[in-house]
Amino acid sequence: MSDYDIVVVGGGPGGYVCAIRAAQLGLRAACVEGRSTLGGTCLNVGCIPSKALLHASHMYHESRQNFEKMGLKPGAKSFDWKQMLAYKDGAINDNTRGIEFLFKKNKVDWIKGWARVRSAGKVAVGDRVVETRDIVVATGSEPTPLRGVEVDEQVIVTSTGALALSNIPKSIVVIGAGVIGLELGSVFARLGSEVTVLEYLEHALPEMDGEISKNARRFLARQGLKFKMGAEVLSVERKGNKAEVKFKLRKDGSEHDMAASTVLVATGRRPVVGGFGLEEAGIEFAENGAIKTDSRLSTNVKGIWAIGDATEGPMLAHKAEDEGIAAAELIAGNAGHVNYQVIPSVVYTHPEVAMVGCTEEQLKQEGKDYVSGKFSFMGNGRAKAVFASSGFVKILADKNTDRVLGCHVIGPSAGELIHEICVAMEFGAAAEDLALTCHAHPTFSEAMREAALACGDGAIHA
Repeated sequence: MSDYDIVVVGGGPGGYVCAIRAAQLGLRAACVEGRSTLGGTCLNVGCIPSKALLHASHMYHESRQNFEKMGLKPGAKSFDWKQMLAYKDGAINDNTRGIEFLFKKNKVDWIKGWARVRSAGKVAVGDRVVETRDIVVATGSEPTPLRGVEVDEQVIVTSTGALALSNIPKSIVVIGAGVIGLELGSVFARLGSEVTVLEYLEHALPEMDGEISKNARRFLARQGLKFKMGAEVLSVERKGNKAEVKFKLRKDGSEHDMAASTVLVATGRRPVVGGFGLEEAGIEFAENGAIKTDSRLSTNVKGIWAIGDATEGPMLAHKAEDEGIAAAELIAGNAGHVNYQVIPSVVYTHPEVAMVGCTEEQLKQEGKDYVSGKFSFMGNGRAKAVFASSGFVKILADKNTDRVLGCHVIGPSAGELIHEICVAMEFGAAAEDLALTCHAHPTFSEAMREAALACGDGAIHA
């Protein structure tokens, strides 16, 4: 008899969720994790700590920009970076300890150490070989290195180092105008750093709807972030306590130098698959290094499954969680399902950016007949009352059936608002269904209804 029914390799959002769900379904479950804490990149050096610093820095920004307008006089408008880092670390500890509690509650064994998959049914952890019926690989991702750039996590940093800097840099060069670069760039710009973003492409947030991308860059520029688009980084060298960046502007080929206190390399992430014995076990990989899986999350080796950032697709914690649940269900003999057409994406800048479904560019490329309903937060009563009226909602619907095809939001609480559209798309709702649904007043969510109305006869408050 095997030691377990399922062994999950990796304790990040996909892995720990998979192990918990498997245990809830009556399987003997274990999770192998070599970190001293559970939660993977997301809880330890990614999603949670970055959102803590985004929240703290936004509160500081509010105290400087809006408190007096509301009659609030909090005294000296200053911050303590060490205390801010302590607050961030507290958020990490609360969340990681919470996962440990959930493991104990659901009787999931945490096998501490780094795993090597020997073969189907066998996982080595140190000198111990654990036997199991099924293996789920959930090894996550890591920052993608930039060729020729040596990261020291002190002056030249990834997101990991940026979240633990000993002081606020006078100046930061951010390489990459994606989610990580813009979120962390926002944090340090609010706290006084001069932030310059170098982006190889001509637009920020390349996965987002073009209109959203354009406005996000405009709003962030107002907050002090400087953008150099079409910039190809040639080299980054540390010189003492500073760094020098050489880059070329693609439009004219001109080369430039820029010195900075800190350089943040935010050029995306790549799957972590090396060192786990996966190649020796016979697992096949895609061209980008990700583990190949079929529609049921199974690899080419029977009994070995893979989920999350280690596989192909968007590198999102909630995508990994969905796949973790689905894998557990499939291993238990149930019907596991992930709807990859309804996976939202959120950028936690201010204003927030969120999307789900198709962009307008995708619909045009496909030759799809669609209607676009837009509504500005300038027409939303609550948004105006709390100095958050920048941005808009855009709903895209099929011109013939009115079925919602996508939604794009830039504005207050966009990351929360988008889930109304996620539910609507899961149930195949029409824009008219949203337009006919009563929304509480005053709420930011009224903007969603108004955008749905704009898909038809028109918004009320526009």
